[in-house]
Amino acid sequence: MSQPIYLTNDIRRIEEAAKDVPLMQRAGAAAAELAAKLAADTAKDVLVLAGPGNNGGDARIAADLLRQKFFRITVATAADAATLPVDRRWGLVVDGLFGIGLARGIEGDFAKLVSYANAQDCPVLALDIPSGIASDTGRVLGHAVRATHTITFIALKPGLLTLDGPDHCGEVTVADLGLDARKLVRPTGWTAAPQLFADMLKPRPQNFHKGLAGSLAILGGAAGMTGAALLAGRAALKLGAGRVYVGMLEELSLDPATPELMLRHPDDALGQDLDAIVVGPGLGQSGRAEALVGAVLASDMPCVVDADALNLVADNKDLRAACAQRRADTLLTPHPAEAARLLGAKTAEVQQDRLAAVQRLSRELNANVVLKGNGSVMVARDGHWFVNTSGNAGMASAGMGDVLSGILGALLAQKLSGEAAMVLGVHLHGLAADECNVGVGLTASELIGPARAIWNRWLGKSGSEPDFHSHR
Repeated sequence: MSQPIYLTNDIRRIEEAAKDVPLMQRAGAAAAELAAKLAADTAKDVLVLAGPGNNGGDARIAADLLRQKFFRITVATAADAATLPVDRRWGLVVDGLFGIGLARGIEGDFAKLVSYANAQDCPVLALDIPSGIASDTGRVLGHAVRATHTITFIALKPGLLTLDGPDHCGEVTVADLGLDARKLVRPTGWTAAPQLFADMLKPRPQNFHKGLAGSLAILGGAAGMTGAALLAGRAALKLGAGRVYVGMLEELSLDPATPELMLRHPDDALGQDLDAIVVGPGLGQSGRAEALVGAVLASDMPCVVDADALNLVADNKDLRAACAQRRADTLLTPHPAEAARLLGAKTAEVQQDRLAAVQRLSRELNANVVLKGNGSVMVARDGHWFVNTSGNAGMASAGMGDVLSGILGALLAQKLSGEAAMVLGVHLHGLAADECNVGVGLTASELIGPARAIWNRWLGKSGSEPDFHSHR
C-alpha cells in the first residue's frame, strides 16, 4: 500500500500539533518492542548508542524498557567511544545517536561510534533514521550507520527511500506513535503504488478493438542505436498499446523478433493518427534528431522525452521554451547526469538533493518528471511527488531506460494521465525487475514479459478484482 512521506519540516509541524502527546515515551516503547525481537536469544547483551538530542532520549527510554525485559544493557555516548571493547559480542546494537535533525557531517568520537556499530556482526537497529543519513535527501553526512533494521517514527522520510538511504536502512518499520499524520499535516509525497490510481485500473470490456488501445509513435533508432528504439517498441506492444509505429532514423524495415511493430520513416510515423509519442531512444543528437524533438514538443499529444531528446532540450533554449509551453502531458525521464544538463548543474549537485532537483525541473519545464536511480523520485505537474521503492541493482544495465520509455508511452496511449502513467509505469518497471530475481546480469528485454504479467494482474484481466498485493 502507498504510504505518505514527509520532509523534516513537516514532521516538526506534526510533532508541534501533537505536543500534548508523550511522543518520546511512545517512540522508546516501540523501539524496545522491536529491539527485543531482534536481539539474539543466546546473546542478551545489547549496546545502545545514545546521542545528545531527542534521538538519544528515545534510545535511553528503550534501554530502560529492555532492562525490564532482563536484557543486559550498555548505554554508550561519545565519551565512551575509546573504551568500547573491540572483541565484545553483542546480541544487538541500537543506534540512537542522531535522528532527522542532523544537518552536518558526523566526525570525531561520534564517527568512532558509527564505525564501531558498522563493525559488529549482530543486528543493528536504527531509531528514526540511521545516524549520518540526511532525512530529506538520503545523503551520507560524513559517516553513516549501516543498519539491518530501522524503526522510523510517525511516518516515512525521503532519506529512507532514495540515494544512499536504502543501503543504510535495512528493513524499515513505521511506528506511527498513535498519530494519524495525514490529519495533522496533509502530505504532498507518497510511495509509488497501484492503489493510488486504482480507479483507472480496470479490465477491458469484451467489446474492444485495437483502435481503443491507442496508437503510439516511438522516434529514435539512429545508426548504431537501433536496439534502443526496438526495445521501447517491444515494451509498448506488450504493455497493451494497440498500434506501435517506430520511426527509425536508421533505415530498417522489419524487427524479426517482433513483426507486429510497424517500422517507418520518422515523418511517416509522426503522420499517423496518434494518441502518444515517445522521442529519444537511440535518437542521437543530429540536426534531424533536433527537428524531431521540436516537432514532438510542438504537437498537442502526450509525450515521453527520454535519452538524447533530453540532451537536445538541455542545449536548445527554443526546445526548452516549447516544452514549458505545452498543454498536453509531458513526461521527462532523466538519469542524474541528464538532469544535471537540464539544470545547468553538476551531477553531484543533483544527487545531493534529488527531490529538490526534480521539483525544479518539473516547475521550469512544466512536466511530469522522474529522476531515475536508487529510489526514483517523481514530481507531477501539480507538485505532488512520489518515491519508487521497487527495483534492484540488477537494473544497472543498458536498455533499461528504453524499456521504461516504451512502458510509459503505452500507458499514455491508453489514455492514462501523465501523473498516473509516470507513477504506475516506474513502479511496474521496478517490480518486473524484482520478479526476474536475477541480480547481476539482468538484461532490459527480460523485464518486458514480467511487466506484462504484473500489468494484467493489476487490471484484473479475467474480470476478477485487481491484484495489488502480490508485490511489495
